[in-house]
Amino acid sequence: MDELSLQKVPYFFIVDFLGENVEIYKENEIKKSGLLIDFQSFSNTKEKHDLHKKLEWKAFPETLESFKKGFDKVQKNIHFGNSYLVNYTRKTEVQTNLSLEEIFYHSIAKYKVFYKDFFVFFSPETFVKIIDSKISTYPMKGTIDASLENAAEVLKNDKKEKAEHYTVVDLLRNDLSMVADHVKVDQFQQIDLIRTRQKDLYAMSSEISGTIKPEFKRKIGSIMKKLLPAGSILGAPKPKTLEIILDAEGYDRGYYTGVCGWFDGENLDSCVMIRYIEKEEDRLYFKSGGGITHMSRLEDEYQEMKNKIYVPIH
Repeated sequence: MDELSLQKVPYFFIVDFLGENVEIYKENEIKKSGLLIDFQSFSNTKEKHDLHKKLEWKAFPETLESFKKGFDKVQKNIHFGNSYLVNYTRKTEVQTNLSLEEIFYHSIAKYKVFYKDFFVFFSPETFVKIIDSKISTYPMKGTIDASLENAAEVLKNDKKEKAEHYTVVDLLRNDLSMVADHVKVDQFQQIDLIRTRQKDLYAMSSEISGTIKPEFKRKIGSIMKKLLPAGSILGAPKPKTLEIILDAEGYDRGYYTGVCGWFDGENLDSCVMIRYIEKEEDRLYFKSGGGITHMSRLEDEYQEMKNKIYVPIH
């Protein structure tokens, strides 16, 4: 990645959650790879696809008791002081009359990728943008059902959600300081509406930026190596929290919560791979979750995990 970015060669990359698998596609290789990409800054899908059937969608979430097993492990570690924010995620079987490719074409999202009949995601979360020497990151943490009364205000002022958001902003500010100088928070607690056919959600994000340090200039690979896994889908402090996640979740996240991005030869746009559906043999699984702090209530976190099992087709 460093080599290509130093040479100003455009490419698309995908990195899984643990950074064990990195895939790089030069612009002329994307089509042959079978990848479909639709970013704000780059798209290789120009044709229009009409949806001639009504979406059928069923989710089969685990029981509250099953969810509680990992939740309790997370809370135990938080109470021992091993972590103060853990992003706890689950894997839920879903059934739909749409193929992964159809979900890709008809979902409405900031970032969408369909990967060779293996997974699709429709992510609202930007990870890192680099324009000239400026690097920005946009951690998203905190969601609420938009139909609730004064939902946006409730989300902004909820003690638990606020603490979680402060923690992630602080974590990402520290992370960015490893590769950038003059790091500052430009926007704090911005509320975005995410529309879905099942229900609309409000999500809270912030913007943090800095100037890339000279030794990291044009080295996209080195920057990613420093910043990954993304703080918003891990927690803090990072190394210990990763151990907790691997123990509590009991399943392999794979590419879910990894990062992918488009480098156009000059600038970078990348996202966190959330709102993610994966195919295993002939079954589909939706992976979703949320941040756990010492203030988290079991029932609320279980509900948040379920709220995020949706497709933004409306």
